[in-house]
Amino acid sequence: MAIWGLKHIPIKEYCFGMELVKIYECLCDRTRLRILNLLLRGPLCVCHFQVVLGEPQVKISKHLNYLRRRGLVTARREGNWVIYALPEKTSPELRANLACLQDCAVEQTVFQRDLARWAQRAKKFAATSPCGCGRQKNGSLRSDAW
Repeated sequence: MAIWGLKHIPIKEYCFGMELVKIYECLCDRTRLRILNLLLRGPLCVCHFQVVLGEPQVKISKHLNYLRRRGLVTARREGNWVIYALPEKTSPELRANLACLQDCAVEQTVFQRDLARWAQRAKKFAATSPCGCGRQKNGSLRSDAW
């Protein structure tokens, strides 16, 4: 029964809608899109984002925290390093939007430039960071996309 002309929304639909709102809130910023695009290649720490994106640490940390609080990235501490990654388990909605980001990024200069910078530095990141950023769990360098 509708009260004041409002339609009842089943909880499952409401949760689905809220998930999409959360995702789109995160995707409406260019810096966050650039961060997510890099994380499709593998885990990175803040200093690596700084080098690749050419942005200050404060700005990158702010955006990573925004993404983390909304569940689009995870963070783990290793000594003084905080390593950010995409969650191992993601919703179908997030997977679909990340796939779309990956497809769209191919045609955008800023994303191409970011990936070129990442590729140039991936071996150095893996060799110099105690966390092995840029490496897969088996130790080989990541070159695959998500």
